[in-house]
Amino acid sequence: MWSQHVAIVGGSSGIGLATAAHLLEKGYRVTITGRDKAKLQDAAQSLNGDFTAVAIDAADLAGLAEAFEAIGPLDHLVLALGGGNGAGPFATVDLADVRKGFEQKTMAHFACAQACLPYLSKQGSITFVSAVSAQAAMPGTAGLGAINAAIAALAPILAVELKPIRVNCVSPGVVDTPWWDFLSADQKEPTFAGFAARTPVGRVGQPKEIAEAIAFLIGNGFTSGHTLICDGGIRLGQ
Repeated sequence: MWSQHVAIVGGSSGIGLATAAHLLEKGYRVTITGRDKAKLQDAAQSLNGDFTAVAIDAADLAGLAEAFEAIGPLDHLVLALGGGNGAGPFATVDLADVRKGFEQKTMAHFACAQACLPYLSKQGSITFVSAVSAQAAMPGTAGLGAINAAIAALAPILAVELKPIRVNCVSPGVVDTPWWDFLSADQKEPTFAGFAARTPVGRVGQPKEIAEAIAFLIGNGFTSGHTLICDGGIRLGQ
């Protein structure tokens, strides 16, 4: 039986790795990419099924055409690149840090989506992974919100421009991934507890829950131009 091929850029940890595991369970063929070869190798050891791991630096825009040529024909592209640059109070946030955030996340998403087009099936899809900072009015996230809102804005535009290729976006809330490893264990626990208290479902998210949202957008052929907010309701600002 022919398996659809999904490439997950940023697939070596967190949401990207959880998505790879989930899609492999569903019978997809998966290519994960990451820029850290050791991290990518560790990720590969945690997966089972028909997968390939390819080292790619998505921020190296000049090398993306060659990278996607090496990956080959695709049915679906998932862009799960993380980025923490650009956080801080608006009055004092470092503009160089905000610029770096746009370069490392927004531009990388944009450029990877562009570079994949010669290899992407016309019956396929592109799924961006943004963040709920694009929808929630959280003080201290103006830079992050702008970076992620720019990514989410691509979905409806490209859904029309690239049709019949479907283009969607998932916007996760606070999810327990290695993105938070800049905090010590003693810091992370109260931080997550604070977010859980502000979230209607009463907890932070798990990577597999975002993976399930991504899998829905890949598999549902009648959904395009949509941003699926998967945040436990934290954007509601309780």
